[in-house]
Amino acid sequence: MIRISALLVVILAGLLLFSIGHGDYPMSPGDLLAVLTGSADADPQIGMIVFEFRLPRALLALLTGAALAVAGAIAQAVMRNPLAEPGILGINGGAALAVMIVLVALDGVPFHLLPWAGFAGAGAMAAAIYALSWCNGGTSSLRIILIGIGLSAIAGAATTFLTTFGEIRDVQRAMIWLAGSVYHAEWTGVRDLAFWLAVPLVLTVMSSRELDLIHFGDDAAKSLGQRVNLVRGAMIVLCTLLSGAAVAAAGLIGFVGLIAPHIARRITGPAHIRLIPVSALIGAILVVVADLVGRTVIAPAQLPAGIVTGLIGAPFFAYLLWRPRHEPA
Repeated sequence: MIRISALLVVILAGLLLFSIGHGDYPMSPGDLLAVLTGSADADPQIGMIVFEFRLPRALLALLTGAALAVAGAIAQAVMRNPLAEPGILGINGGAALAVMIVLVALDGVPFHLLPWAGFAGAGAMAAAIYALSWCNGGTSSLRIILIGIGLSAIAGAATTFLTTFGEIRDVQRAMIWLAGSVYHAEWTGVRDLAFWLAVPLVLTVMSSRELDLIHFGDDAAKSLGQRVNLVRGAMIVLCTLLSGAAVAAAGLIGFVGLIAPHIARRITGPAHIRLIPVSALIGAILVVVADLVGRTVIAPAQLPAGIVTGLIGAPFFAYLLWRPRHEPA
């Protein structure tokens, strides 16, 4: 476990350095090293590019990927569904609808309020799903999934309606945000996201045993003394905090919460005390790579990271659907 984590940290650090040093403005490894170490010989122009543009972007991608991956690990444990990810709780649909309402239905709303709107929409949708699932005498994984799918469909229909009948300029602004990108990164956003994620990440690691128990099923967890409904609600809150913060910071970057936990589970096994940190590292690597590919593959034009993760995630999703028929569970 320690060796695997160390290897992933080294890979992530190498990708961060490559991402910072690679772009429209070329810089040698020596120039980059001089800037990062604060050498007196460092080029001020390169320093400005690194610290004002590339480093915040790389760190925002890292934090976003880690948050989405851990949220996906929580969703898969709570729902006991290998295809679960934060979107199944309606988080993405609620965030998208809230952003569309703010940009298209309201006038004169500043662009910097979009993250707060996205987070509010994600939280409201998750709360509505859990409240409706509780109405018939307690929650269950299947009920949450079905209600989440239904409310997500309603939110998607409302988003499409606003997209169809809204002003073109406002719709274009919303679609840029919804595509999922870290191109707008700045230090304030990076600090806010890091601050927001710190407590939920620590609580998730501390809840590893509870995630292990609930993953066995409600009856098994209850027989071992777990208060299943309370734990499920708390885990959904953590999932919403993590995924909602990531969506608020970078828009809709899909499939990271699906892919990263599966890869981590193949490496570490099902125990969440090991699964969660490795999932976070793999998720960070995925989004850093997606952003790097997106800004280089058709340079000088840029693809949002959400499009790149979608191109990776769709075949992976198909593989997960195909695998049970041909491989042992």
